Amino acid sequence: MAQKAKLTEQKAGFAHLLIESRYTDRREKYLDELRDSLAARLRARDHAAADELVDMYHEQIYLFMRRLGHDCQISEDLTQESFLQAWQHISQLRNSKALNSWLYRIASNASNLYWRKHRGRETTSIEGIGADVPENSEAVCDRIGHYEQLGRLKIAVAHLPGKLRQTVVLHYMQHLTIAEAAEAAGVRVGTFKSRLNRALETLRKQVI
Repeated sequence: MAQKAKLTEQKAGFAHLLIESRYTDRREKYLDELRDSLAARLRARDHAAADELVDMYHEQIYLFMRRLGHDCQISEDLTQESFLQAWQHISQLRNSKALNSWLYRIASNASNLYWRKHRGRETTSIEGIGADVPENSEAVCDRIGHYEQLGRLKIAVAHLPGKLRQTVVLHYMQHLTIAEAAEAAGVRVGTFKSRLNRALETLRKQVI
């Protein structure tokens, strides 16, 4: 009976993974089709498509700016500037598969230009790494070490040199693939990987 129950559980687990995989595949297919349609309409200068682009990516780009160390107001200004630049240079969008990296490349350039104009300006705290410790939580004591480490990680990321901080944010926080992140950063994949490795090594030394 125990063996039969175990086989039943394994089958159920496999079925769950299969369903989840199919759901993920359908979702990715849907997003690809959505980006295909959006990219085509953007290149056709469809103003409604521009509004949809903002709706789809505004939060992502705003958080990207915050995670690069800009304060709230500057992040909002740079986010709006990024979408303005995207619309003005829409002809440079090659295809839907490049939509992510193309928009992040524009946002990265906007951020880099700001830092060049404001050399010496300190970054603000990095947003979006973990959650705040919940008040009155029974699990606080058990998780305090975890949150202390996250706090040190936020500080360490915020103090990375700009190019290294950018690699960590693009890949680990904005969840771009290595290829997309390299395109967004305007460098070759090998160069991006090298920067990412240097960033991670620096973080290991400071956090662990």
